[in-house]
Amino acid sequence: MEPTRKSLTVTPEEAAELLRGTFYFAALDEGQLRELAAVAVPRSWDRGEVIFREGDSGDTCYVVRSGAVLLTRHRHGRALAIAELRRGQVFGELALFRGERRSATAETLEPTTALALLASDVERLIRADTSIAMRMLAAMAERVSATTDRLVQQSFQTVPGRVAATLLAQVTARQREGAPDRDVEVLATQAEIAGLAGTTRESASRFLQSLARDGVVTLRRGRVIVHTPERLRAYIA
Repeated sequence: MEPTRKSLTVTPEEAAELLRGTFYFAALDEGQLRELAAVAVPRSWDRGEVIFREGDSGDTCYVVRSGAVLLTRHRHGRALAIAELRRGQVFGELALFRGERRSATAETLEPTTALALLASDVERLIRADTSIAMRMLAAMAERVSATTDRLVQQSFQTVPGRVAATLLAQVTARQREGAPDRDVEVLATQAEIAGLAGTTRESASRFLQSLARDGVVTLRRGRVIVHTPERLRAYIA
């Protein structure tokens, strides 16, 4: 299992509830859920920690319990954001099927907790119920499709449109977790926002400075506070 800096305690009931809410494991019966929950290892990371890097060997997948994880791939010196994952979403599962090295880097956007599942434990359940494998493949296909759709959409958007859409998605995610309607602090850094928007940090920074001058946001040491999220929609084509 890949090393992490922290561990925490999660009851079997809490672990089973989280697993039950995932697309992959929703069809498991109670006995299977308890079995999987019993071997799930809770993990915790601070903001900005790398869980694994592209090219690492891996025998573990993770289910996000709290916080957010950014998946990126690096090509020609640039980072391409693949997905931002939150509670109930699974990552690192590709290594379970292929037994190959990590295809992306996973880094936390905020303090994050997750359940870690060893490949051997998941494979044992798959052998007992092949529908689990089909669900995992379907979820991976859905992620590829979502990434493709996002890249196609970004290709037709201006840099301001892409950055505004990324900011609005960040705000919406925070609001689902209880953030207010206004004055929402985005937990991604400006560099991470640029990566998610598929642009350079310099281009994203210029647009963020423009938003700050217009009073839409406040910039603080690489972080962004969005005062009026609804105004971002005007920039999204």
